[in-house]
Amino acid sequence: RFVPLTLKAARKHALIVTHCVSRSAQDNQDSILEPLCFPEQPADGAGAPSLLVCLFCPESVSLQQKDVLLKHLLLEHKLVIADVKLIADLSKYMLYWKGRFLEQPVTDFCSVIKTNSTGPVEKQEDYFLLCDVLPEDRILRERLQQKRLEEVLEQQQVERDDGSFHRLCMFCSEEFAGNRSSLLNHMAREHSFSIGLPDNIVYCNQFLDTLQRKLDNLQCLYCEKTFRDKTTLKDHMRKKAHRRINASNHEYDRFYVINYLELGKTWEEVQSEDDRELADDEDDDWSDWQAHPVSAVCLFCEHQSETMEQIYTHMKEAHGFDLHKLRTELNLRFYQQVKLVNFIRRQIHQSRCYGCQEKFDSRDAVLRHIAAEGHMMKLPDVSTWNQPQYYFPTYENDALLCTLSDSDEEESDETNHGEDVPVIAEDISNLRALKQSSVLNQLLKNRAYKWRTNRTLTAVHLTATGGAVK
Repeated sequence: RFVPLTLKAARKHALIVTHCVSRSAQDNQDSILEPLCFPEQPADGAGAPSLLVCLFCPESVSLQQKDVLLKHLLLEHKLVIADVKLIADLSKYMLYWKGRFLEQPVTDFCSVIKTNSTGPVEKQEDYFLLCDVLPEDRILRERLQQKRLEEVLEQQQVERDDGSFHRLCMFCSEEFAGNRSSLLNHMAREHSFSIGLPDNIVYCNQFLDTLQRKLDNLQCLYCEKTFRDKTTLKDHMRKKAHRRINASNHEYDRFYVINYLELGKTWEEVQSEDDRELADDEDDDWSDWQAHPVSAVCLFCEHQSETMEQIYTHMKEAHGFDLHKLRTELNLRFYQQVKLVNFIRRQIHQSRCYGCQEKFDSRDAVLRHIAAEGHMMKLPDVSTWNQPQYYFPTYENDALLCTLSDSDEEESDETNHGEDVPVIAEDISNLRALKQSSVLNQLLKNRAYKWRTNRTLTAVHLTATGGAVK
């Protein structure tokens, strides 16, 4: 029995099978049926079988030798499984269909494609295509995807609640214990290296192990280049702004929950679909639009907030620091606020009180001093922090800088109370000299001289001929 296919799907699958058949004739050459990938470590807590079994015979291989079994199915049993890379759990998928093929003939489930249909009968062969056009196959793939998503979310919750996390920072070897977020926030704040919010990451230990191995092998985390020593690698990552991971590197996809949400779609495809939906949406009502969280970090502690109002409220209530009040009292413009924030960030990072410039041994010590001495709202002379060097951010990904109030025009309006402000040209004091040396003035003089000369000659001519000058 043939499973009905749409014309487009039939053409697509026929091309796949035809290509595979042409390759099967080359028995002495290796066949690659799917894109290759390096072996991955098994996921924590995953109970999936480690062997792949043939659908028709006792043949079995390890999960890492998937291509060997797919080649066996093609050459020995003339069966092709479509979109293998989109199957969440290939081992369970194979076991399910092995049982179904024992119950019913393969033709009850697979599309049958006859090769060399116009040639002699003895050269014609039937190949079987198992794909999600069959509703049962589609349901199985979706069920396996849902099961994997549940396992990932369960693992993520375990990591969220885990208090036994213990690890050293990859960049400064500082020790962290407790929750994973303390290390991730430290690397983002102190080293400008962010792999994302802790709640978006799963299999965190494996993720950090992968990054650590690259650094131990003197490999750049972004461009994957290898260097001769750690100093050269460090300088490269700093100068090239490569202290980050490459979003195009699919090796990291399994560490982000978003990649498990939809069957066969990566985070880039999900995001591009969202962008297309926004572009195609003709509804101009933006009342329900919400911005993505910015995750701004407090000036004094590791606290993060998803909105600016929350971070300002936290700094005011937890530390007694009111940035809005300072902006109003000191009449700070936008770039002055930028300098002030970068100045405070740098002083705290260097364990120095920004109010009295006293140096301490640790960050905690300087924060205790600032709180005890009441230096939270005490700023040094403006000339100390209002310098060009503080245009440059202390932390590359400081979201607080992106949301500072740009109120220059508003403050100007409040100060002037609607009074007209005269505009004075820079060269007004030398206006007479400007007029005398003006190129336009010289052109006008030359034009007037020619006009007077022509008029005099005309008058002489008319006088000589008895005419009159008008």
